[in-house]
Parts: sequence; structure tokens; C-alpha cells
Amino acid sequence: MIASFSTLQISISDSISPRFLPPHFQFKPNQMEWMNRLGLGCFSMKRELKTEIESGGEDLFVESAEKPEHLVVMVNGIIGSSADWKYAAEQFVNKFPDKVLVHRSESNCATLTFDGVDMMGQRLANEVLSVIKHRSGLKKISFVAHSLGGLVARYAIGKLYQQPNSLDSPSKAKGGEIAGLEPINFITFATPHLGVRGHRQFPILCGLPFLERTASQTAHLAAGRTGKHLFLVDNDDGNPPLLIRMATDSGDLKFISALHAFKRRVAYANVNFDYMVGWRTSSIRRPSELPKPNLLATDPNYPHIVYVEHGNVNNGSCQSTSTVVTEENTDLEEEMIDGLGQLPWERVDVSFHNSKQRYVAHNTIQVKTYWLHSDGKDVVFHMMDHFCL
Repeated sequence: MIASFSTLQISISDSISPRFLPPHFQFKPNQMEWMNRLGLGCFSMKRELKTEIESGGEDLFVESAEKPEHLVVMVNGIIGSSADWKYAAEQFVNKFPDKVLVHRSESNCATLTFDGVDMMGQRLANEVLSVIKHRSGLKKISFVAHSLGGLVARYAIGKLYQQPNSLDSPSKAKGGEIAGLEPINFITFATPHLGVRGHRQFPILCGLPFLERTASQTAHLAAGRTGKHLFLVDNDDGNPPLLIRMATDSGDLKFISALHAFKRRVAYANVNFDYMVGWRTSSIRRPSELPKPNLLATDPNYPHIVYVEHGNVNNGSCQSTSTVVTEENTDLEEEMIDGLGQLPWERVDVSFHNSKQRYVAHNTIQVKTYWLHSDGKDVVFHMMDHFCL
């Protein structure tokens, strides 16, 4: 059972309060809890033991004499909030008492998720640094992210990455650190790693070329800069699209080196019924690399896990790839696969084909709201059972 906390404070993230609230306006505790339960916006109850966290979000851990040393950062997807990971966070602290501190990120929620992957990634990086500053004893760090949150987390670790030097211990010198901590797990759920541009990567458009072209041209109207990034139509300062740059080490941001530093990289992907993110983009595969579609679960403990592809245990070499788009190489998707494919990934394919909740598979895979997405709990348990401490 999660221990009681010595203080209970109601807070609103500093990054959004001037934008949404009039001066001297305060919510009553029951109003805040009601909004948090519904997952509306950035409002959440912030539980703490001794110190005040300036970053917002919620820290969850078991109170004991021994401080947890493993920070697990959970990141929500588009128009989401910290409430999206409530179920999984509670399961984590129940399974690993005294070992993990789970932080449900709050710096990017509601309409803030339209600001672009880069701006969101910077906010998440700042939030992580604030958590580490106020929590002593942390030695390791892992990220668990849903949908767009996986791209935001990939940008954030590029900002937080610290290259190893000759004075580091052998374990640190192998791949570097993230915010001064040893990186362990980088786990994504239904994340559009290759964007959602064409090739049936945005299934709600039914793979129709006309709709896919129209969506690419109008994405910014619906989802701001984030839409441009997802459809690979951004060209800030004449640079290649951001997701292309994030598939390599780009200038001062060592995106691939940061991913390389993690002991494990895992991509959970919906095989079918995910109308927001296609199977290939969430599992980082080419069409020819997808398992056969007649997949069936083989483990009764995980009835919705239909295929697991284990990555190489040892990290591969990390070398930069070109981000120059030429006439001979115009396939942006292939560039991203080449870049991200330098590193071994564990790929876990999920199917809710026989579930009544299959039509909301995009949220069921993370159990966003338990009463509506409870069939995805075996996927959450699979993640925890294979989580590396």
C-alpha cells in the first residue's frame, strides 16, 4: 500500500498559471481533485514528503528509511495530463517499494502539447532537473512515455545528455549520463517515432492519398507546431524536419548518443485498431519487417501481447547519419529508420482484437482511464515484469 504523506499541497504548474488563470484565482481542493480525476488540463494534487517540487507533476513513492534511487519519469501524450499515467504509476510503486520514485510529468498538458516537440522537450528537461534537484539519493533514471510523449522524451534526453569523460567510472564511461544519472530504461507506448506522414502512419485517414496530403498541409491548423513536426513539414531556418534531426546527433543535441546511453530501449506498438498511430511508426519498422498479421497471444499472463522481438543485449555502435535530403534520397521515413535502427530495440506488439476496448486501443495500451481501458493492464504488467532496476 502506498504510504501516507506528511504534507498535501495543491499546486498549479508555474509554466501555465499566468496563461490560464486570472490574478489571485485559486481552486478549492475538491475542485482540483475533480478535474484531476477527469484528466482535464494540468491541474493535479502534488504529494510530497519533505520538500517542495517547483516543477509541478506528482511524485509517488513508498515512505521508508531508505530513499529510492531510481527515478521513473512518465510522460503523457497529446492533449493529455499527468493523470493519464495514474494507474501505471501506482502499480510501479506497489511492485518496487523502496526502489523507485515515479514522477508523472505535468509540464506539457492540454493545449501546451501543441507548442512543438522541441519546446515541450525543453520544458520536460527543465522539469526533470527540478525533480532531481529536490530529491537526494537518486542514481538511475528511466522514461516511460505514451504517444507524442515518446518524441518529447527523446528530445528531452538530447538536452539532458552528458558525454562521458576519462574520469568517469567504467559504467558511466560506457555511454554517458542523463541529467547526471545512469540511464536504464527508455520505454514508449504507441509513439509515432517516424512521424505520421503518409504510408498509413495516421490510420484514421484510412491510407487515402488525398486525405494524407490534405492532413500534411493543414496539420498546423489543428495541432500547431506539433502538427508540423508530426507530418514532417517543418523547416525552421531551412533545417531538415525536426524528427529527421532527432534520428541522429544534430549539432549540440546528441539525440542518438542519448538513446544509446540507455541500457534498454523498448517500443510497445498496437498491431491494429489504433486509429492515431500506425503499427510501423510506433514499432520503428519497414513494411517488410512487420510480423505476419495473424498474430496470436501465447502467454496467458499477457493475453494482449502477440509478438516480442528482443533487441541485442549489447548496445550497438553509435554513429551519425546524414540529415541532408537529396533528390536521390527523398524517403524521410527511411532516414529515420536508418538513424534509430543503429541501436537495438525491444519491440513488443500488442493486439486488442478480441477486446471490447479495441476501438480505443491507442489509450487502452497505457490504461489511460482504468474503467474505460482496463484491458491494457496486462501490457502495463508486462512492462513492469521486464523493467530493469
